[in-house]
Amino acid sequence: MRNLLMALGVALLVSAAAAADDTRTERVHFKKGAISATVEDSIKGYQSVDYVLGARAGQSMNVSMATDNSANYFNILAPGKNDEAMFIGSTSGNQFEGTLPASGDYKIRVYLMRSAARRGEVANYRLEMIIND
Repeated sequence: MRNLLMALGVALLVSAAAAADDTRTERVHFKKGAISATVEDSIKGYQSVDYVLGARAGQSMNVSMATDNSANYFNILAPGKNDEAMFIGSTSGNQFEGTLPASGDYKIRVYLMRSAARRGEVANYRLEMIIND
């Protein structure tokens, strides 16, 4: 019985770790001469997507997301930051506009709130990213 409980405990830890690290990364490429890019996609449960785009300090960024799930948001992480967001969608909404503080790769992380992820909900979204000088 003890071995069975230990095996179940290990299986739960492994599945929790796998769920916590279900992030896909995609590089965003703007078409030649374009200042914007749009992606349409979906996530389910604990999945998340990091959209990575390069920008320079002082440029203006506008990001907006339309979604069919009210628990679907995005955060923006500045270059060199992995867990500290400069914009948090769940508290600020699905629209960001601001001047960028640093040059480098910005991550726009699309995710579901934990309560929705736990229920295995799906979110279909359209994310528009604009960078202006």
